[in-house]
Amino acid sequence: MTETISFAHDVAAGTVPIDIAYERRGAGEPVVLLHGVAHHWQAWEPVLNILAAEREVFAVDLPGFGASGALPAGVGYDTHGVVPVLAQLFRTLGLERPHVVGNSLGGLLALELARTGHARTVTTLSPAGFWNESERRYGFGVLRMMYHAARAMPEPFVAQVARTAAGRAALVGAIYARPGKRAPESVVAEAQAMRHGVGFTPTLAAGRTVRYTQDIPNVPVTIAWGAADRLLLPRQGIRAKRVIPGARLIRLPGCGHVPMNDDPALVSRVVLDATRPTAGATRSSGAKALSACASASASA
Repeated sequence: MTETISFAHDVAAGTVPIDIAYERRGAGEPVVLLHGVAHHWQAWEPVLNILAAEREVFAVDLPGFGASGALPAGVGYDTHGVVPVLAQLFRTLGLERPHVVGNSLGGLLALELARTGHARTVTTLSPAGFWNESERRYGFGVLRMMYHAARAMPEPFVAQVARTAAGRAALVGAIYARPGKRAPESVVAEAQAMRHGVGFTPTLAAGRTVRYTQDIPNVPVTIAWGAADRLLLPRQGIRAKRVIPGARLIRLPGCGHVPMNDDPALVSRVVLDATRPTAGATRSSGAKALSACASASASA
């Protein structure tokens, strides 16, 4: 069920309240799912029930997105501001170093949560921060166009366009390899989330100087990249592997930037393999199990 939790968060000026919405399903090893910029927890809906059959899943609306409240004054939308908020969320929910899975911005946050000791394992899907400057400008430019289009188009018009596969391709083709598979009502909800995401502009502003350069030697890391990612190009996965040499790099054939909808079965297998109860100690066995469906390849 979808819940909202409120907790006190300490900042330099004192204590401020934070409201975070999340969807909780299943039982077992706890897994926290973090979406990308201007999205919401429903981005994980195609894989939630598959994951919840074996894990206790917490799909979180990041601060300033979805049904979560905006960050209060004095708390930034960069990793220095958001990661401590998520760590406090974990403590409030009683989650001690859960497995963390993140897409895009959520992947960047997941890596920082691991680096700072708050994650047992990390699985990232096209994580932000491994771009060069031209790639960053391109990706941010596409996101801004989607944001301004969502704000400019009346909701009834978005609903009308989303009824056809061609319309869904026009609306969300930049983030899905197979936008026609996305349900019309989901596309409309995504446009609403983007339109009302108060964290969008400050998050992109904070992201202008982001380059992820820190190794994470003591936490199992899986980096999966959609082979058809048109927002953050797959070659960025090779850079990620160089930065985190112990990570497992997996290619997701036929998947775009938000791969959960393009191939729910494949993404679920990647996540379940990476978050097995023994994943905190070893990750060698999972590579064989995934070899038939996703290859760890520098050609990603």
